[in-house]
This record gives sequence, C-alpha cells and structure tokens, in this order.
Amino acid sequence: MRFRRPGSTQQDLFGQLEHARQLEAKTTPLDKLSGAIDFEIFRDLLLDLLGYRDRKDKGGNAPFDPVFMLKIVVLQKFYGLSEERTEFDIMDRFSFMRFLQVAPGDDLPDKNTIWDFKEKLGIEGVSRLFEFLDERLLEQGILGKAGVSVGASFVDVPKQRNSRKENTAIKSGEVPEGWDEDESRRQCQKDLDARWAKKNNEVHYGYKNHIKSDNDTKLIRSWLAGAANEHDSQCLGDLLSDGDESLHADSAYRSKAIMAELRRRKIKALICQKGKKDTPLTPAQKRVNRQKSRVRTRIEHIFGAQAQMGADFIRTIGIFRAVRGIGLGNFVYNLTRTSQLGLNIG
Repeated sequence: MRFRRPGSTQQDLFGQLEHARQLEAKTTPLDKLSGAIDFEIFRDLLLDLLGYRDRKDKGGNAPFDPVFMLKIVVLQKFYGLSEERTEFDIMDRFSFMRFLQVAPGDDLPDKNTIWDFKEKLGIEGVSRLFEFLDERLLEQGILGKAGVSVGASFVDVPKQRNSRKENTAIKSGEVPEGWDEDESRRQCQKDLDARWAKKNNEVHYGYKNHIKSDNDTKLIRSWLAGAANEHDSQCLGDLLSDGDESLHADSAYRSKAIMAELRRRKIKALICQKGKKDTPLTPAQKRVNRQKSRVRTRIEHIFGAQAQMGADFIRTIGIFRAVRGIGLGNFVYNLTRTSQLGLNIG
C-alpha cells in the first residue's frame, strides 16, 4: 500500500507561493490585532520618547523603525517570549512575518537590539504608550460607562535561594556581605527588590500588578506595580480618578479610611463586606456580596488573559525592569482586548 509522505515532493517557487496563499487565507489573532490597531498612531510619541527627532546621523547603521520595533515588543509580550526566542520566531514564523510586514531575507533586529529598544523606552515610555491608547479609547466614547473595579495579581520572578542572613539584609534594604565585591557576580543575578508573599496557601516571590478596569469593556484604565508583599489597598488612592462614579472591589479594599476617601471623592462604594471570626456575615450580607462579585469578578478575567500571555511571570532583575515589563503586559492586553471588542483605533 502506498502512502503520501509530506516533504517527498520537490519544492519550487510556485509551491512556496501556494503555501503562502494558503497561510494568508487563515486568520490569526495577530491578523485581528493588525486590523484593529493602526500602529502608526504611536509614531510621533515614539519619536519623542526615543529622542529620534533630535538625532543627527553620524554614520553607522541607522536604527530600526520605532513602530516596527514596537510591534516586535508587542509580539514578544503577547506570546511570552524571550529576546532570543523572539529573534528566532520573527525569522521562522510566517504569521509573525505577516504581522511585521517583512519577508524571508529581510534585515531583522537581533535579541540585543530588541532588549536595547525596551531599555530606551523605560517605565516612562511604557506609561506614555498606555496613556495614549487610553486617551484614544476615551475620545471614541468607549470607556467610562459602567463604573470601575480594582484588583491586584502576583507577577512572579525566578525564586532565589538565599541564606537567612542574606534575606535579613535584603529586607532591611542592604546588600548582603560579599555581594558587592568586584570579583563577585552574584549581585548581577540577584533581585534585591522582589519580595515573598503568601495568599490562600500559595507562596509567591516577585511583584504585584495593581489595576483599575472598566466594568463594561474589561479594559485596563490605570495600573501600578510594586513588591509582592504590598497590600492591595495601599495603591487604591493612586489608581482612582475624580471621574470614577462607582467602584467594585473585594473585601481586601474595605476599611474606614478607604470608605471615607471614596465619600470625599463622591465615588459610590460597591466593596464586598468582610466578616470576622466573632461576627460572621449575615445571609443578607452574603447575598449583597454575591451581587457585587458578579461585576467585580470581571477583573479576574483580565488577570486570566494575562496569565495565558505569560504576563504573570517575568525573568528580569530589579524593580525598574519589573515595572516596565508589567506595564507592557497591561498595554499589550489593552491592544488585544480592543481587537476582541471589534473596535478600530487609528
């Protein structure tokens, strides 16, 4: 009996063109993203952030187009790739090539160029990109229709095995003895800003992503990042804005100080009530909590989507790069969510 075996026929130019045609006929999430977002809207902002307007060419290789590099960073965050893997995949995957509008043999950036681009962006650049997209969504009347919710999620980093003495020094803000010596490379591989935290019998090491989301669209409106041991409620004041009409949150955000702050800002507090050991919640309070949670739980969908992207784990060292990575995760989530909603931003 004869069988067909892929790869047994000689590939020619027409076969390659047919293969490309078949690929173009299939729609991917990247195609939806390309159709929803005109990345050219970020060009002027990127030119300012990267200082390209004031740059005077003095020979050597010209930098890659900033919009092109931004799309590479979006790809990297969307699929949770390292710089090295990103360099390989933009040469290897046809869907990536179609998204970037490149062809085999084109000059493409290597892993170091991708890393340098993100370093130049920094926290300020990522924040400005996020805010710029939010402004575009506001201009189209998409946001601010159904109140907001707040929540926080852990973003883990590789766990470190330090001695108790070293951990004590790190918690006090000091560099452990011997780590800052010239012959020692340990400090380059140790994160002095990450912290341990435990929640629901789960142990986490790293940072925390605090977000405020729009209840209707599940788009992130504002974000902050900090160490994993920061309590969720500590960032609430910086997440809120005067335009917020109502706030949904779980019981971790309920305190006298927070309730007073919400009254001062004239924000309707829809925060779940918290029971105590000696005064458990009544059936009526539990019923009200369930009603509030039906709306508040939408923010958990955001964290779930980010986990699928791999945005709940980063491999950088230090809070500066961690905040930048968390911000990029929030920015890329909003881009993809915009395409899922069938919106067009351009």
